[in-house]
Amino acid sequence: MRQSAIAQIEYELRDTEDIISTDDEDLKMHGFAEWSSVRVDTLPIAVAYPRNTEQVSTIARICHERKVPIIPYSGGSSLEGHTAAPFGGISMDFVYMNQIIKINEDDMDVVVQPSVQWVDLNAQLKSMGTGLFFPMDPAPSAKIGGMISTNCSGTNAVHYGTMRDWVINLTVVLADGTVIKTRKRPRKSSAGYNLNGLFVGSEGTLGIVTEATLKLAVLPENYSVAVVPFNTIHDAVSAATKVIRRGVPVAALELMDETQMRIVNEGGVTRPRVWQEKPTLFFKFSGSKLMLEEAIQNVKQITEAYGSQGFEFARDEREQTLLWSARKESLYSLLALRKEGEEMWNTDVAVPLSHLADIIVTSKQDAAALGLNACVKGHVGDGNFHENITYDGTSPEEYEKAKKAVKNMVQRAIDMEGTCTGEHGIGFGKKEALQQEVGNATISFMSVDK
Repeated sequence: MRQSAIAQIEYELRDTEDIISTDDEDLKMHGFAEWSSVRVDTLPIAVAYPRNTEQVSTIARICHERKVPIIPYSGGSSLEGHTAAPFGGISMDFVYMNQIIKINEDDMDVVVQPSVQWVDLNAQLKSMGTGLFFPMDPAPSAKIGGMISTNCSGTNAVHYGTMRDWVINLTVVLADGTVIKTRKRPRKSSAGYNLNGLFVGSEGTLGIVTEATLKLAVLPENYSVAVVPFNTIHDAVSAATKVIRRGVPVAALELMDETQMRIVNEGGVTRPRVWQEKPTLFFKFSGSKLMLEEAIQNVKQITEAYGSQGFEFARDEREQTLLWSARKESLYSLLALRKEGEEMWNTDVAVPLSHLADIIVTSKQDAAALGLNACVKGHVGDGNFHENITYDGTSPEEYEKAKKAVKNMVQRAIDMEGTCTGEHGIGFGKKEALQQEVGNATISFMSVDK
C-alpha cells in the first residue's frame, strides 16, 4: 500500500520535477534530528516536496486512501521528536512553499506560506520601511508552519503572548485532502467555532497548514536592555515576580542560572565581555524614552530590594547588543563546549509563577544527584523554563539518567498545576506526559475531535 502511494503521487503530480524522493540521505535527514533527544529507529519511506496547497491536497488524499501517515516538515528544529516517523509514512517538506505572499501595511497583517522563517519575514518588513514586525521570536531557524503547530512563543512572550494571539486565519488541508479556511481577514470575529484556536498547537494532527494570515505589530520607538545578577535563583525569581505583579511594562524577562552564565564565559562568544557567574535576569524594555526611563528605574528599585548584585542598563544600541548577547548566545555556547560523544537533552515545562523558583532549584538538585550536568534558562516572565542536560551519548546508563531527570521535572511541573511543555510542544517525546496532565477524558475528547 505504501509503495503504491508513492507511485500514485508520482503519477498524479508527474508535471512537477522531484515531487517525491526515496533517497537514503533525504530519508535520514527528515527522520533524524541531531539536536532532539527523542529518537526512533524507523525513517519515513519517502519525502514529498509540494509546491502549493493543491499539491498538498493531492498528496493527503492519496495517503488517506492508502492509510499512509504524513509528517509535516518545515524548519526541522523541533526538540520533542515532531519530525520523527515512528510508523514510517511520508515526510512532507515545505521547502518550496516559502513565499511571503502579501503584506497589507494598512491592515498590519501579512500572508505567508509555512516555510517562511520569522527572521526573514522581519528582515523583509524592515527593508521595506513598514515600521512593522512579527513579534514571535523562537529559535532563528524556526519557520511559520512549525511555529503555528506548536503554538510557539520565545523571549517576547511576556509582552506579546504566544503564536495563537497572532494568527488571523489559516488555510488547512485535512487528512482526506479537503481544503478549508478557518475564517476571513478581520482582526476579530464572532462567527462560528474558533478554528484558529483548534489548529494552532495541534502539531499537525488535525490538518496541514499551507498558508497563514498573521497580525503584525508596530515597532517600538526605543529599546533598552538591563542585566541584573543575584546570589540565588530564589532571589532572582522573586524579583522577577514582583516586577510582573507591580505591572512594570517589560518587553522580555529572561533568567539564566549560574551554570549557564559560566558556560557563556567559557564559550567566549561574548568576549571581551565577562559576566558574573550568578543567576541573572535579563530585561528588555520598549516604548517612548520616558516610558523606558520610568520602567528601568522601577526595575532597579525592585531588584535592589531582592539583593541584586549589580544593575547595568544599555544607553545606546551598541550596549543593547552587548548586554543581550549572553542570552542570545547561550545555546551556541552550550553547543560549542560540548565534548565528543556528548549529547544534550533540551526540554521545557511551565508552572504558575509562585512555583517557578522551587521547581528550578529542585530540578537542578535532582540532575546533580543523578551525576548529570544541567543548566537552566527561562522565560521567567510567564513561568516557562528550559533545562539543558548534558550526558554521555555513548552510555545507555547516562541516557537513562537524563531520561529520569526529565521525567521527574515534568511530573513535578504537573504536580504544581503546571504543564509538561510551555512552548516546545508534545511531539513524540511527551505523549505520556500529556495523558498525565489532562487525563483520559480529555484525551478521549481530543481523539473524537480528530
